[in-house]
Amino acid sequence: MIETIYIEEAILQHPRVLDIVARFPQARNIICGRYGEVFNPKAQNFRLQKQQPALILAEKYKNFALPAPLGYGIGAQKNYYFSHMLNCLYDCRYCFLQGMYQSANYVLFVNYEDFQQDIRQLCAESPNEPLHFFSGYDCDSLALEPVTGFAEQFLPFFATLPNAWLELRTKSTQVRSLLNREPLPRCIVAFSLSPDQIAEKVEAKAPSVERRLDALCKLQEQGWQIGLRFDPLIYQSGYQQQYSELFEQVFSRIDLNRLHSVSLGVFRLPENFFKKVHKLYPEEKLFAGPLVSQQGMVSYKQELEQEMMHYCSELLLSYIPETKFFPCKL
Repeated sequence: MIETIYIEEAILQHPRVLDIVARFPQARNIICGRYGEVFNPKAQNFRLQKQQPALILAEKYKNFALPAPLGYGIGAQKNYYFSHMLNCLYDCRYCFLQGMYQSANYVLFVNYEDFQQDIRQLCAESPNEPLHFFSGYDCDSLALEPVTGFAEQFLPFFATLPNAWLELRTKSTQVRSLLNREPLPRCIVAFSLSPDQIAEKVEAKAPSVERRLDALCKLQEQGWQIGLRFDPLIYQSGYQQQYSELFEQVFSRIDLNRLHSVSLGVFRLPENFFKKVHKLYPEEKLFAGPLVSQQGMVSYKQELEQEMMHYCSELLLSYIPETKFFPCKL
């Protein structure tokens, strides 16, 4: 899977680096000064690199946990996101990462303990308030779990913080490390889901909806809290029937008593990201849809956006109580 590994010189002997390198004995190891030397140059082809991404092992020095964007949350007043990794195993055409980064290579920050210290400090500063921490903003939280050991390392840590909630956002079926331990009461495993007719067109390399549901149900059976993330809503002819069938498929299988939250949001990209992604994939039908640019964001026309949100919201609220529903306000 990984043919080339770039390693920052300062962390060559880091235990996590040694462990990962040992997992890929056939990979080329290339030493670099800082990961940006490989990741940031502009003369790179994201689309070409996505066919065979390299892994870059790096150390992060600041901005470990950052305030989440306004409107991003599931009920708490204080929301943060943190990214142990940049870029994703999957190749979803709507993903903002391909517009944000020059490179499709994976960057893994191996100094987990520094992230944990920052999170611990934030929790100590607001001991009487619940703080929500979102992993999976700049990557998929679990897709590379066998390599990163991220959840295996962070779940025991979050268990020590009485006012911290953790969301693991994923499309992955890599849930073994979760099933091998007791459920963490303040952890939500949030699965992103789209109708099959849409996912097969725009969610390349991601597991099918059915396989995600299998993983989700296994976690629920063991006692984990689950989140459902219908985001982004994608328009195509017949979307009403497709989302209706998706919701029926999902809610016929899950345990509502172990459902923490459901969120909903339409497709949207910052305008500069959209231009970059459109240039990468000029033939992509998704970008030929009824899109408009407003206030620096590209999304569907306001009337269509409202129609889609209203239709899907009404459907979802026929399955769940409003207290579990968090439509995106971005």
